[in-house]
Amino acid sequence: MNPTRIARWVWGPGAGPWIARLPLIPASLLYGATMTLRAAVYRGGLLAVTRLPRPSVAVGNVSLGGTGKTPLAAWIARQYISRGMRPAILLRGYGGDEALVHHRLVPEAIVAPDADRAAAAGRAVAAGADVFVLDDAFQLLRVARDLNIAVVSADDVEAARWPVPAGPWREGPASLGRADVIVVTRKAAGKASALALADRLAADWPGATVALAHLAWERLEGLESGARVAATALAGRRVVAAAGIANPSAFRAQLEATGASVQLLAYEDHHAYTPEDVARLAQAARHADYVVVTEKDAVKLRGRWPEGVPEPLVALLEVQWERNGPAVERALQAVLPPGRAPEG
Repeated sequence: MNPTRIARWVWGPGAGPWIARLPLIPASLLYGATMTLRAAVYRGGLLAVTRLPRPSVAVGNVSLGGTGKTPLAAWIARQYISRGMRPAILLRGYGGDEALVHHRLVPEAIVAPDADRAAAAGRAVAAGADVFVLDDAFQLLRVARDLNIAVVSADDVEAARWPVPAGPWREGPASLGRADVIVVTRKAAGKASALALADRLAADWPGATVALAHLAWERLEGLESGARVAATALAGRRVVAAAGIANPSAFRAQLEATGASVQLLAYEDHHAYTPEDVARLAQAARHADYVVVTEKDAVKLRGRWPEGVPEPLVALLEVQWERNGPAVERALQAVLPPGRAPEG
């Protein structure tokens, strides 16, 4: 079993995971205390904070991966493009795949992967950027931002309420006090439970805008051809799902919701596909009705797929607002200089 699946099991409900978590709790307590102290040091002004040369919007999460921050950051960048601006997406570049995903999702944007966001911002300004979108930056306290967006996944509501490693949480609930906007996202979670989570967060943090977004499949398209396929085509079909992402079980659940019979090949987050992995998927494609992958996996498979083998389908996510979408748009507009009226 790969480490991602082991971690997800340990963080889940039930007696077995609870027992498995016990030896991890001291490390979690130490990690949580360290993160709390770190935030207090920055809040008290004891460590320097760098301000970037253009308006900046930070998007990040309080749990490990799989919350939908990448599609949300891409959506924000497209919002600024619709206002006649040139956004730059600044990200760490860990694993290399997120930068490739952003290049495909927002080809008009400047994508600048660099652990040093200030250095990346300088290069982006030289290339013509006039607004920054910082992906995976909620814990990046050394860089100031004009709008701070925290993403909370409704698919993680049953996870253990411990910091890593006993749970998936990077920071405790109190960290949401730094957020100007809290976006609850859902993939496989039901709308009612996601709305209930949004209601609880709105009650706990009345000073923040709390929104709900469904990360739904906009479409499926061929890996190499780009041919579009309706999700309804998967109903009753044998599907092999390949996912090197933080939460592959949510991906499987979305596929099963179409009526497909799904076999999941779950890899570690940011998995680098070997020739043997590609051969295994090609073999699956010969025997299943479809192989379906995420866009994060597709950027590492394009150009490597064997000729004569049915191509995988790529599931592309779309941000569909179910609560307070217009309020999020107004918050994005508010960080811009006066006179930058919406054009889209």
